Amino acid sequence: MSIQKSLIQRFVSRQSLIGIVGLGYVGLPLMLRFQAAGFSVLGIDIDTNKVENLNNGKSYIEHIPAEKIAAARLAGFEATTDFSRATEADGLIICVPTPLNKNREPDLSYVTGTVDGLVPHLRPGQILSLESTTYPGTTEEELLPRIEKTGLKVGQDFFLVYSPEREDPGSKNFNPGNIPKVIGGHTPACLEVGTALYAGAIDQLVPVSSTKAAEMTKLLENIHRAVNIGLVNELKIVCDQMGIDIHEVIRAAATKPFGFTPYYPGPGLGGHCIPIDPFYLTWKAREYGISTRFIELAGEVNTGMPRWVIGKIVDALNVRGLALKGSRVLVLGIAYKKNVDDMRESPSVELMDILRDKGADVDYSDPHVPVFPKLRRHHFDLVGVALTPEAVASYDLILLATNHDAFDYDMIKENARLIVDTRGVYQNPANNIVKA
Repeated sequence: MSIQKSLIQRFVSRQSLIGIVGLGYVGLPLMLRFQAAGFSVLGIDIDTNKVENLNNGKSYIEHIPAEKIAAARLAGFEATTDFSRATEADGLIICVPTPLNKNREPDLSYVTGTVDGLVPHLRPGQILSLESTTYPGTTEEELLPRIEKTGLKVGQDFFLVYSPEREDPGSKNFNPGNIPKVIGGHTPACLEVGTALYAGAIDQLVPVSSTKAAEMTKLLENIHRAVNIGLVNELKIVCDQMGIDIHEVIRAAATKPFGFTPYYPGPGLGGHCIPIDPFYLTWKAREYGISTRFIELAGEVNTGMPRWVIGKIVDALNVRGLALKGSRVLVLGIAYKKNVDDMRESPSVELMDILRDKGADVDYSDPHVPVFPKLRRHHFDLVGVALTPEAVASYDLILLATNHDAFDYDMIKENARLIVDTRGVYQNPANNIVKA
C-alpha cells in the first residue's frame, strides 16, 4: 500500500493521532472537535501555562467550559511544549497568530517559527495543514521550501494543505464541526489526504484548486466584512451630521427581503481577522504592482473610528462644561465583540489608550474580562468595576464600547450622568445619551 493510501486509511479508520499546534481560540475548539469525533489528539503549544492548565483539565477561554477539557483528558488528550513529539502525529494542524508588525505589514514569525520548530521532527507519512489567516502564496513560499529541505517529497511521501479557520468565538449556532471548511492542497494527492484528515471531524468540506485559492478565500470573507463595515461607519458619520440615527436606518433597510445585508457600525474593528486581513492582501498586491484602493479606503475609515468617537466624547463633555482631561470615564465592554472574553485587536482598548493619553481617569467594566490581561501593545493595571447604581453615578461619562448582554442597560441609563453609545443600544433619545 502506498504512503498516501496508508495515511488516508488511518484517518478514515480513526487510528491516527492528530497534532494541533497552537491551542488558542482556533486550536482549542478544533482539538475538542477531533477528540469528540473519535480521534486521538496531541496539543502542542509554547505557552507552558496553557499546557499546564489543559493537562489539569482547566480552560482559559470563557466559552469553552473546563468540563469539556476534563472530558478530553479522560479520553486521552494530552498537551505538551515538546515539539519533538510532532513525529508521533499523522496529521499536524497549525493554528497560530498572524498579526501585523509595527509598520502594519504581515508578521509571519509565529508561522515560520512554528514550522521551523516542527521541521526536524517531520517524517514520511504525515500531512501538515496551515489554518492561520495569511496572504496568497504563504503555504508555497514559506512552508513548502522548509519541508522539502528535509528531503521529503511533498505530494509523494509528505502532504501539505491550507485550510483556513472559520471560528466564531462565543457563537451558539456554529462550531468547528458544522461550519463548512475550505481546503486547498499543494498537489491533488495533498488535497485527497487533507480531505481525509478533516472529513472525520467536519460535516462539510469545500475543496478548491490550490492552497493559494484557499488562502484568498479566507481573505475575501473577511475583507467583505471589513469593507461593508467601513461603508456603514462612514455613513454613520454622515448621518450624525444630518441628525439621523444610522441604526434606525439599518433596521429599516434590513426589512428588504432581497439585495441587502445589514452590517453595523461601531467604535472600530476588533478580533484577529477583520482589522488585519485586508492589510495582508494589500501588502501582497503591491508585489504585483497593484494598488487595492477600495480595500485601503475602508481600512482608513475603520481605523479612524476610535478618534471619531473620542471627538464625540470631547463634544459631549464640553456641552456639560467639562474637559476630557481630569474626567472620570468608565468604559463598558473591553472584549472585541459581545458576550466573549476575546481581547484581540479590541477597539475598546484603543479608546482607553487615547482617553488616558488625553488625561482622562479611565476604568472599565466587563463581566467577561474581570482583570485587564497582559497585551502586546496596551498596558493597564486595572480590575473591572462592579456595576452598581452608585458606581455608575460616580463617573462623568460612561462609554458603551462593547454591548454585552449581561449589562443592565436600564439601570445604567437611570443612573449615568452621561452615556456615549457606540453600539446603538439605546434606541430612544434621552438627555444623558449621545450616540457615536
